Amino acid sequence: MTTYNVGVIVGSISSTSINRRLAKALTKLAPQAGLELTEIPIAPLPFYSADNDASIPAEAADFKAAVEKADGVIIVTPEYNRSVPGVLKNALDTASRPWGDNSFAGKPSAVIGISIGAVGTAVAQQHLRSILSFLASPELSQPEGYLQLTEGLIDDDGTVTNESTSEFLLSWLKAVHAHVAKNLAAAS
Repeated sequence: MTTYNVGVIVGSISSTSINRRLAKALTKLAPQAGLELTEIPIAPLPFYSADNDASIPAEAADFKAAVEKADGVIIVTPEYNRSVPGVLKNALDTASRPWGDNSFAGKPSAVIGISIGAVGTAVAQQHLRSILSFLASPELSQPEGYLQLTEGLIDDDGTVTNESTSEFLLSWLKAVHAHVAKNLAAAS
């Protein structure tokens, strides 16, 4: 099986982010699915401004290059006020600009998230899918990944303590692998 290098964007910059814990869990499980996951950090990004399009800030250029280098991208998003966090939207705007230099165009993507609520980031993911669609990023549509965090489900180091959740995450990662493979084959 071909191993694909997939970038992970965690839509939260909080040091206690439960979505970062989910990203760690995915990273631990990824080799079993033929994936190597590498975080593409968003915390250092300046706010996007068209004023900088002629001279892109170094942090933004590095972010764009990391997205472009990856075979695909997984976005692990929390839900803030029924949408994506502002820092995540800023990262997507940064990657897609200046106009005509969209780092997400043709880049296979998948979204997943975890929350303490029963709908597990469903509304944020719907908004995110709309944004990714506009960015011409082929999205994994099934299986969807809406998780509810329960006490002890994922340890701070990313260990999943529930076997059925671990199995689900591994099957989701295998679907990401197939999605990336399909889109890379179609592009070549």
